[in-house]
Amino acid sequence: MSQVTNTVRFVLDGKIVEAQGVRRTTTVLDYLREQLHRTGTKEGCAEGDCGACVVMVGDLKANGQGVDYKAVNSCIQLLPSLDGKSIKTVESLKKADGTLHPVQKAMVDCHGSQCGFCTPGIVMSLVNLVQVNTSPKRQEVSDALSGNLCRCTGYIPIIDATLKACSQPASALKVDDQADVPLLKEIRRPQHPTVSLDGDIIVQPVVRTRKGSEFVSPSTIEEVATYLTTFPETQLLAGSTEIGLQVNKQFSRPKHICYLGNVKALATVTEDASAWTIGAAVSLATVEVLIAQAYPDFAEVLRRFGSPPIRSTATLAGNIVNGSPIGDTMPCLLALGASLTLRKGKATRSVMLENFYTGMKQNVLQPSEFVEAVVLPKPSSNQIFRAHKISKRFEQDISATCCAVSFTLNGDRMAGVKVAYNGLAPSPCRAPKIEALLEGKTAGDVSADAIDAAIADSFTARDGLRATWAYRSLVARNLVMQFVEEAAGAAQEA
Repeated sequence: MSQVTNTVRFVLDGKIVEAQGVRRTTTVLDYLREQLHRTGTKEGCAEGDCGACVVMVGDLKANGQGVDYKAVNSCIQLLPSLDGKSIKTVESLKKADGTLHPVQKAMVDCHGSQCGFCTPGIVMSLVNLVQVNTSPKRQEVSDALSGNLCRCTGYIPIIDATLKACSQPASALKVDDQADVPLLKEIRRPQHPTVSLDGDIIVQPVVRTRKGSEFVSPSTIEEVATYLTTFPETQLLAGSTEIGLQVNKQFSRPKHICYLGNVKALATVTEDASAWTIGAAVSLATVEVLIAQAYPDFAEVLRRFGSPPIRSTATLAGNIVNGSPIGDTMPCLLALGASLTLRKGKATRSVMLENFYTGMKQNVLQPSEFVEAVVLPKPSSNQIFRAHKISKRFEQDISATCCAVSFTLNGDRMAGVKVAYNGLAPSPCRAPKIEALLEGKTAGDVSADAIDAAIADSFTARDGLRATWAYRSLVARNLVMQFVEEAAGAAQEA
């Protein structure tokens, strides 16, 4: 039996914490600092950008023998999503006898901290890294720190500290979670819905406020569909990288929030010979690993999409539905011919991503309809896929534009050409006139002037805060030229 409750339960350092009657949009960071007085976790940006707020959130492993942790930005995570989970803060690392974690000790020894404001978040990102990689390379340490901004020391002593810490035995690097395991089993909630006294279908846990607002955490796709049918205005929550911003920066207080993080079917990837079907709650980090060999350029775009804490929570479906004109995943998906499985009640339909958007942040979703899965085709024989993101900062920055190109080579001629961009139109889109220009051509047939003309004929010139139109259009042309010429050169060498 499920239940309606006003209590969020989670495990912190071998103890069950019960947060009662807390506003459903309270962030994990605010609760840690204001209620639990865990002030080591800091607020810097309240946007998930600076990393001062990083903590580790864990779920019980499938075999019930340990906890799988991931680094998250606590400033944008909503407290009710912590129900049934374990959390570690920087205060969790020190042992009872005062002994510091090897990463903490090495940070002291290598002088990796000055003002100290950013240090707890840095330490948590690094401790999370060494849970799964006890012998990281220097670049891997740098990648793990891409979401942590330090204004004092620079990163050399911090990276040196990590490598020094990893000279310790692997067992010393692991966070002790044995006391948490039985408690996580204890606070597990029932998985089935029940009917409340007023006849509404309720899936648990539900956090209700005095105003009748609620945070719903279903366990099945059917429960999600039913709830959306009853409350079409519901905000779906997965990674919280968008809703968390709305709560912090726009003071948004959605009346109905439906959390997808506990719907196992939506957090699953299935595949057949031709495609991957990626559930709506699958994280970008999971997708990055999934496609790394098949589409390395796409994986690189995802690596630069955001920091590890962002990629561990943000979802592919969420990025698509958000529909930002500079959304990074969409050009790649458009060039690869991805489609969406949309669900409303018991009915589903398939929509090609290229037909999904109708304008800036507008799409074909009907009331109560949601994205159930993203269908990504696997590479075909002789398929060439290239993509690159242009931004002012290499990592964790908004695109000026991102270009993706897919085609096959018949001899030295291109076929099945797909070209897609972000940043050039009100929504990410394909460029049919550029595709027509390239179809059946060799690299030597393609001129910069012809592509410039196709771009001018395809898009409305507009300057933006991130780049002028002159810059964007030049980059858009040059990327296509580069991809085509490199593919032709590789074919000749082969």
